[in-house]
Amino acid sequence: MGRHADFCAKPAFSQQFDGVQCDLGVIKNSIPATLLITALYGQALVKVEGLVDKAGGEIILLKGMVSDRNGVPLDGLRIEIWQTDVNGKYLHSGDNRNLEYDKGFQGFGHDITDSNGNYIFRTIKPTQYPGRTPHIHVKICEGEKELLTTQFYIKDYPDNHKDGIFSRMSESEADSVSMIFSEDRDGTETIVNIVVKSW
Repeated sequence: MGRHADFCAKPAFSQQFDGVQCDLGVIKNSIPATLLITALYGQALVKVEGLVDKAGGEIILLKGMVSDRNGVPLDGLRIEIWQTDVNGKYLHSGDNRNLEYDKGFQGFGHDITDSNGNYIFRTIKPTQYPGRTPHIHVKICEGEKELLTTQFYIKDYPDNHKDGIFSRMSESEADSVSMIFSEDRDGTETIVNIVVKSW
């Protein structure tokens, strides 16, 4: 499932989480980011290999193109996403709130951009948790070099203006990382194209 390459952030150590062997990844500023389920590092966050449970929440397709500032598609880049489950809980040791984690949700996924710069994920529409508006974390790497870290938001979500990160962006910056959802016979999808300016 999906195309594979080296991780941007090498797993720091392993630990057991509700019977699933996981690796703890570390993102910028050494904040524990996600427990990466070793059974499956793919594009589908809504199903954990070996488990019957499927993820709760509204399943969506998140896709788009990664390009440079001149619009040239960038192939072979690793794009990683991570987010909370339907209950607003992260699958990492730093989230110690007394909430049950949705065992059918992987919490982390990756893809490798194809020759046209395209990526695609099957995940859930992000949910809100105290202090933050709904969002999906996104990181783009070339090998182990981090090119971009950002977050995707739901366009016109009522609490966006209250979010400490979203509210600091200009209107054009916010538009560039906002998800607009559409429905078709295959379900709900959103397209977010990403420009890597440092390329």
